[in-house]
Amino acid sequence: MDSIFHTHTFMTTFEDFGLDEGILEGIDMMGFKSPTPVQQEVIPVILANRDLIACAQTGTGKTAAFLLPLIHKVQQNKALRGVNTIIISPTRELALQIDQQLQGLCYFAQVSSIAVYGGSGGSEWDLERKALSEGADIIIATPGRLKSHLVHGYALLENLQHLVLDEADRMLDMGFIDDIRMIISKLPTSRQTLMFSATMPSDIRKLAHEILYDPIEITIALSKPVDGVMQAAYVLYETQKLPLVIHLLKNKNLPRILVFASTKADVKNLHIALRKAGLNTEAIHSDLTQPQREDVLNRFKASQVQILVATDVVSRGIDVQNIDLVINYNVPGDAEDYVHRIGRTARAQSSGVAITLINPDDQVKMGRIEQLIKSEVYKCQLPEGFDPGPEYIPYRARKTGGQKKNYGQHRNGNARKGNPGKRS
Repeated sequence: MDSIFHTHTFMTTFEDFGLDEGILEGIDMMGFKSPTPVQQEVIPVILANRDLIACAQTGTGKTAAFLLPLIHKVQQNKALRGVNTIIISPTRELALQIDQQLQGLCYFAQVSSIAVYGGSGGSEWDLERKALSEGADIIIATPGRLKSHLVHGYALLENLQHLVLDEADRMLDMGFIDDIRMIISKLPTSRQTLMFSATMPSDIRKLAHEILYDPIEITIALSKPVDGVMQAAYVLYETQKLPLVIHLLKNKNLPRILVFASTKADVKNLHIALRKAGLNTEAIHSDLTQPQREDVLNRFKASQVQILVATDVVSRGIDVQNIDLVINYNVPGDAEDYVHRIGRTARAQSSGVAITLINPDDQVKMGRIEQLIKSEVYKCQLPEGFDPGPEYIPYRARKTGGQKKNYGQHRNGNARKGNPGKRS
């Protein structure tokens, strides 16, 4: 596996790549000014027909990095019958996001595409089946939905030229590895395979070894927060989290705030509590229908909703510019997921703030994050009116004295009634 593909000279404009004129018009319409570093590295590799494994943090222009050369190559192979390209993404939101960007980039190009994802009705299934059986140029699909189609055998895949696995780490986290292997077993082996991942754990490298042929490996700013993010954290007890979040968000004149919670239940409970506190809040989770999710995202993008609460899984499809504040209600279990979460702000060279809430159980995880990013996240003092939080001890084991831990209690061992996070 080559460690990096040396293009010798970086492409400073999109014209330098030799892309089709219609694609360049689409780039101009979408407002792209110059290639990002990941686009400078990735586009020549794809145009050279090499397999690729790329690790790039969120907000770097990764989606356009694979869409632009693929659109160009699709137009060069119009004589081939059937599906030309399959792009697999972990969530419906991300599939829809990719499809929307694709439609913009190929507005002046002759390329057909369809997003294939679950949660839709019978009429959508029929449209997807028709596209697969008659041969749309580019299929963007979630693993489960695509697998459901492929078992019927009507997809025209014998001339498939390209397979893209986007957010591969998240697909493995969500348990899609068997679906992905089944899908790949149905595809021709003489294809170009591209794998993109926000993180690069060992199981991703194992999968890459299985399905890629002599791939180029490109890493762009792995495991480092983007420069524009101001990071801070509060060390506190679990019972202090909700009062603190409400305190931080009350009367804040910020158009877009994204709050991450670790589970769907946490998202729902936090959404209800913030609404009761009078905050303009919506939640996005897997229990919503696809039209409901799209409605929430569209209102968030339009600043009609100020605060959006989401899980990591759903957040991968949230492509919203100018998010002013990210709050990690829980410390993510995977250290590299922290980088991905806070990367939702300070996108496209803008600036933003990321705040993480650290309870005693999460201190070791936060310590791993600080080791990964090679810097200590600034710990803020709790606001006036809040009881002191626990001591921050991220790197050594805590002795519990054989007693059951209860991190809903304060240091004196007495859980407070009413509002446990603030002094009465």
